[in-house]
Amino acid sequence: MRWACFSLRLLLVSSVFAGVVISQPAAPKQPLPFSHKQHAGVGLKCKECHQNADPGEMMGLPAASKCMACHVEIAKDKPAIQSLKQLAASKQTIPWVRVYQIPSYVSFSHRSHLESSASCQECHGPVAEREVLWREGNITMGACMDCHRKNRASLDCALCHEFR
Repeated sequence: MRWACFSLRLLLVSSVFAGVVISQPAAPKQPLPFSHKQHAGVGLKCKECHQNADPGEMMGLPAASKCMACHVEIAKDKPAIQSLKQLAASKQTIPWVRVYQIPSYVSFSHRSHLESSASCQECHGPVAEREVLWREGNITMGACMDCHRKNRASLDCALCHEFR
C-alpha cells in the first residue's frame, strides 16, 4: 500500500513537471443545474442549505421548498426553477445525486467535527468556488488520520470503525 501511494505521488509530481495537466474527477450529473459558487457569492453559508439532523452523521440535501424560499422571485422564469417549483408544489424531493457518501464500515459524525470547529472546506475543498461538485480526493483514511494527528484527536480505530 505504501508503495502504491509513493507511486501515485511520483506520477503526480512527474506529470506536473512534464507539463501534463491531471484533470479532476467527473462531477455526477445532477437533476437540476446548481452552482455553489453563485449561491455562496450572494452570502449563503453551507449550514443554511445543508441541515444536520439528529443523530448528526449526515448533512442533509436541501428540499425544493428551501430553494423556493428565494426562487419564488429570483430567476423564477428559468426552466430549472420551473422544474424546482413543480417539485416543491408536489412536495417531492429533488433527486440530487450525492457526491459524498459515508461508507457503511465507517462511523462518522459531521456534528462532532463541526462542534470541534472543523470547517466544511477542510474535507470538501473550496466548494464555494465550484460551479459543479466532484468528489475531491482528500477524504481518505490517511487524510483523516493526518488531520487527527494535527489536531491531537484520537487515533483509536474503534472511534471510526465498528468491530464485528
